[in-house]
Parts: sequence; structure tokens; C-alpha cells
Amino acid sequence: MEIFTDIYLGDSKEKLKSLSDNSVDLIVTSPPYADQRKSTYGGIHPDKYVDWFLPISEQLLRVLIPTGTFILNIKEKVVDGERSTYVMELILAMRKQGWFWTEEFIWHKKNSYPGKWPNRFRDSWERLLQFNKDKKFNMYQEEVMVPMGDWAKNRLKNLSETDKIRDNSKVGSGFGKNISNWIDRDKAYPTNVLHLATECNNKNHSAAFPEELPEWFIKLFTKQNDTVLDPFMGSGTTLIVANRMKRNSIGIDIVPEYYEMVRKQLQPVELYLLEPKVKYEKTKSERRITVR
Repeated sequence: MEIFTDIYLGDSKEKLKSLSDNSVDLIVTSPPYADQRKSTYGGIHPDKYVDWFLPISEQLLRVLIPTGTFILNIKEKVVDGERSTYVMELILAMRKQGWFWTEEFIWHKKNSYPGKWPNRFRDSWERLLQFNKDKKFNMYQEEVMVPMGDWAKNRLKNLSETDKIRDNSKVGSGFGKNISNWIDRDKAYPTNVLHLATECNNKNHSAAFPEELPEWFIKLFTKQNDTVLDPFMGSGTTLIVANRMKRNSIGIDIVPEYYEMVRKQLQPVELYLLEPKVKYEKTKSERRITVR
């Protein structure tokens, strides 16, 4: 089956309107943070960020399939010595818009170098907020399982009687666990913390995330031939990974330099040119690149 990649140059709020309802399986994106990347995206004041983003998230809600997922990489900044609240305000506003705030993942930047300010230390993490249209959504947890790890060698060696039953939580949450179920297993489900190094210097972009980040979520929430959207594609990491994983992909960016960079990176080696500078069509590798 043919895999397509569509890229658009322009404002996401307007370009998203050309996409069909319920046509995207997964959205993975990192929009400009408040008052950051001013030289490329102009910067949005924290007090205006929610109003700026809601028209975009309204379109994302429309194009996402009912069982799809939206992963939003975002981080509040420090303003006048205290954390800005615009991310929390955005979460509340999106819930009113119709989104379910299902989960929050943490991206731990494991190669973050040290730093110190008078009242804090250097950030080494960012938020990955999961939103859904419905409480039931596509999720393929087995695709992201990890090795059991060294803890199993000791923890499972001498089990108590309590470890062999589904014991109720001691904190009263109602959830129990049977530790003995993990005997002889070589893989376990991961936590909601992703330990990934940053990748900026080799991406020609000031805020590129590592390929492992969209790859992890694409594995977790999609299957082959599903469609992945990045409405702030930047250096095109999400699209490149989706293409490699045999997912359809759609990208939008307002900066011409990034748009051209992504177009060149995604262009297959062998292309049949239908309309110069407009459309690249099916190749021997079953890929279609559409430039808009």
C-alpha cells in the first residue's frame, strides 16, 4: 500500500482547515513556547498563549479520529522569578473545548548539562501532554515494552505470601498487584518517563526533539498505514520517523526555510515529477510526497 507525506507552508490555524474531519490517527507536535523562538516564530506572550492556541487545537480536535491521540510537547518558562501558569491554563481551556487530558509523560533530557540560577537549577525535563477525544482510544502497549531490568533478579527471588496474591494497595487507591505474575517474564511495561538525549546541533533547528521521541509515541498509538500529523513540523523529525515506520504523515510550518529543508529531506531518491515545484508522486519505493 502506498505511503504518503503531505507538507504545507503556512499558518497551521489556516492550513489545518484543508484537512478532512476524522482523518488523522496521531498528532505529535511541539509548538513555539511562550515568548521563545522570537527570531523564527515571533514569540507569543504567556498571557495571550491560550487564546493563540485554542483555534489550532479546535482544528486538531476536528481532524483527529475518535480513537486517536494528541501528544503536545510543551514547557512553561520562568517569568519574574516564578513559573508561568500558561500551560496549566491551556490544559483547562482544552478540556472545556472537548479534549480529555488522559496522561502526562515526562521527557527527561539525560544529556542536560549543569546550571544554576539564584533561585533554581537548570531544567532537564519537558512535558508531553496526552489528549484524546474519547476515553477509549487506540493504544498498543506491547510495542513499547522494555527489558525487565536488574531489579527483577532480587525482587522476584524470594517472594512473600502477599507477593503471590493481588494485594490491595496500602495507600487505599484500590489497585492491587500480584508480583509473582512477573516471574519468567523478560519484558515489562515502561513508566511515563522517557529518558532521551536532545538533538539540536545536527538538526539545523533551535528546538528539535530526538527521533526516539516521536518514534515511541508512533509505536504506542498507531499501526502501519495510519496517519501522523505534526502541525509545527520544524525540522521534520516526526514526518521523517513516520515515513520510515511506514505511516502516512502530514506536516505544516510557517517558516519557509524549514519547509524547504523538510521537503529536501523527505524527497525520495527516485521521483517521477508530475508538476515542477508542486507535486512529487509515487516512486518505486511506494512513497508519495505532496508539497503544498
